[in-house]
Amino acid sequence: MPTLIINGKEIAHSIKKQMTTRINYFKTNHHINPNVATIKIGQDPSSDLYLKLRNKACKEVGITTTEIDFEASISQEEVVQTLIDLNHNNAIHGILIQYPVPQHIHQFQLMNTISPQKDIEGLHPHNLGQTLLGNEYLVPCTPLAVIKILEHEAIDLTGKNVTIINHSNVVGKPLAVMCLNRNATVNVCNIFTKDITPFTKKADVLIPATGIPGLITKNHIKKNSIIIDVGIAATKDGIKGDVNRTSVDNIAAKLTPVPGGVGPVTIASSIINMVQILEHNTKNQ
Repeated sequence: MPTLIINGKEIAHSIKKQMTTRINYFKTNHHINPNVATIKIGQDPSSDLYLKLRNKACKEVGITTTEIDFEASISQEEVVQTLIDLNHNNAIHGILIQYPVPQHIHQFQLMNTISPQKDIEGLHPHNLGQTLLGNEYLVPCTPLAVIKILEHEAIDLTGKNVTIINHSNVVGKPLAVMCLNRNATVNVCNIFTKDITPFTKKADVLIPATGIPGLITKNHIKKNSIIIDVGIAATKDGIKGDVNRTSVDNIAAKLTPVPGGVGPVTIASSIINMVQILEHNTKNQ
């Protein structure tokens, strides 16, 4: 049977529709105009495209975006002070940092400076710790997107073998925890894994996120497995994912395409976090 291609754009559209309803409620009943600030340092074409798409999604659901652009030469201290000012600015409801950032900027300090109550990316140590403990209030957007896709496809992770090929703080580690929170058996491969095949071949759910085009072929996968392709790379033939779609066709049961799979749902997941922050902070006030 041909592999079913999961439509990430449709899932993202559904999420944004739900979030629009919740945002309109707060605008009408609390007279709040949600405003999200994004800090961008330097220029990066792929990053700029992602930011443009996220700003467009925010506009669609009724969220105002405030963009703060810095030259690549900006000092760490100036960025940190800007984050502190945004933390104390009641007109700003959420804060994002657009990655990557220049090498002289220490990402961990930036993540640690953002108030946990305004941390849309879910990367503050407090929020990551809450996720580890099973309290998934604000979680990193790409792992959240993967979970939302699996939920949409009615895939219960209980007892499933899940293999993740990525061990970053942004994707692999929090995603592994979220799968464990759903009672999956999880393997995490990385660049130092000598042979990924023994892990990928037994995966009921395979989640590659390496950025190596066509890395995953029919030789890596289990019959009727679910593949959520998080990898993305620009090639001479256009944007490609980690999975060789032609090779895995008729073997994998379901597959997310690249583009049009995890990417749109990741943007929609950032809006979920924005709304979570809005509702939580309004309730506390």
